[in-house]
Amino acid sequence: MAGGQERILRRRIKSVQATRKITKAMELIAASQISRSQARIFANRPYRQGMQRIIIEAALGDPAAAQKLLSMPDTVETAIVIVVAGDRGLSGAYNSSVLRAGERVIKQLQSQGSAVRLFCVGKKAAPFYRFRGLDVERSFVGFADRPSFADARLIASVVAAPFSEEQAQEVLLVSTRFLSAGSQSVETERLLPLSVPDVPIDETPKVLKGYTEFEPDVKELLTSLAPRALESEIFSALLEGAASFHISQQRAMAAATDNADDLGQSLTRIMNRARQDSITTEIMEIVGGAEALRSGK
Repeated sequence: MAGGQERILRRRIKSVQATRKITKAMELIAASQISRSQARIFANRPYRQGMQRIIIEAALGDPAAAQKLLSMPDTVETAIVIVVAGDRGLSGAYNSSVLRAGERVIKQLQSQGSAVRLFCVGKKAAPFYRFRGLDVERSFVGFADRPSFADARLIASVVAAPFSEEQAQEVLLVSTRFLSAGSQSVETERLLPLSVPDVPIDETPKVLKGYTEFEPDVKELLTSLAPRALESEIFSALLEGAASFHISQQRAMAAATDNADDLGQSLTRIMNRARQDSITTEIMEIVGGAEALRSGK
C-alpha cells in the first residue's frame, strides 16, 4: 500500500515541477514585456497631451462653436460602449475586473432607457457578454498584447461612424488604466462627445496663456480634430491595457510559481513519510519472520 502511494506521489511531484517550469517561463516573458509597454505609454503621452491642449484652447476660445461636439444631449437614445480586455487569460483579475465593470455600465445605461451597441477588444470579452445574453456588434482580436496605432484607428473609424450619422449620442470606453507599475484601475471614459480635460489651476496659465487665433474656425477645427482625438484616446487605452495585462500576468504567474514550490515541498514531505512507513513495514516483516523462525527452532 505504501509503495503504491509513493508512486502516485512521485507522479504528482513530477507534474507539479512541470507546471512550475511553465509558470516560471510565463512570468519571465511577462516581466520582459512590462518595460517595453511602459516605454510605449510614455512615448505616446506628449501627443495625447498636445491633442488635449488644442481641444481645451479651442473650446474656451469659442464655446458656442464647440457646443455641438462638447456638450451632452438631453437624452441618450443609443450609447456605444467599448470594452478593452485581453486576448489571453492567466492574468489574475485583469479580464474579470474590466468585463464586470463594462457589464455594470451597460446595465446602468439600459436602466436609464438607452439602447446599447457593444464593441469588444480582446478574445475574452465577446464570449463573456454573449454568454450573458448581450449582443456584441463587433469584436476586435489579435492585438491586445501589442497594439498599434493602426488598430486604434480601425476601432475609432468603426465607432465614430454611428456618432457622426447621429445613430448614437454617446461613446463610452471601459478599460484598465495604467497609473504606475504597482497600481492599475478600471475606468470608464466618455470619448464622444469630446470631453474637455480638467486643467490643474497651477497649469492653467501655461496652457491657456496669451491669445490664440484659429484657422479654420473652431467649429471646423473641432470637426476635423474629433476623429484624431478619438484615435489618440483609444490608442492610449490600448497601450495602458496591454501594460496592465503584462503586469497582472507577471504577478499571477509569480504567485503560481510560489504555490507550485510550496506544493512540491509538501508532496515531497508526504512522499518521504510514505517511504519511511514502507521501510518500517519491511523491517517489521523481516524481524517478525526472524522471530517466527527462531520460535520454530
